[in-house]
Amino acid sequence: MDVVVTGRHCTISPALKELVTDRIATVEKLRDRVIRVDVEFSADESKNPSESVEVQITMRSRGPVIRAESKASDKNTAFDQAFDRLKSQLRKAADRRKTHQGLRLASALDPSQLSGPVVESPQENDDVYEVAGLVVDGDGPLVVREKEFDTTPLSLAQALDEMELVGHDFFLYQDADTGRPSVVYRRKAYNYGVIHLNVS
Repeated sequence: MDVVVTGRHCTISPALKELVTDRIATVEKLRDRVIRVDVEFSADESKNPSESVEVQITMRSRGPVIRAESKASDKNTAFDQAFDRLKSQLRKAADRRKTHQGLRLASALDPSQLSGPVVESPQENDDVYEVAGLVVDGDGPLVVREKEFDTTPLSLAQALDEMELVGHDFFLYQDADTGRPSVVYRRKAYNYGVIHLNVS
């Protein structure tokens, strides 16, 4: 398992890098088949001092991508909080797999294809931009980030599992039973909702 520690607008000391690597190595007990873990520290002193350091942990495995992030006033605290969230997400997914047998498909995604490009291509006229296939004229508040992912059809239980692993409140997938594009999303408490699209 490769652990890559990087810093944006901040430096990473050898002691912090060693601490992060040692802590990440303990995750293998919870999650097998881990290929690479990216830990990115970023600092922004213009923000609230209690949130001036952000840490994002991205775990790439032969299954879905698992991501956790946190903000705090210093690097160690931010990392500890993000690492605790990562472990919590992995435990929830493991518990879900125990109660719902066969959540995973045998075929897995290629981790190199999991991050999509950000498409922002301004035209010659400075006031007109084409962003993700939309033409924006002037200083519109439109901010678009376009991503593409390769996937395989999933059951509802698999989609819930993958949503928990990435730590998002929603997850877009293709329903394995109907072939329809669908979204599972988190509601209040521990309830979930599902939206299915009928494509005509």
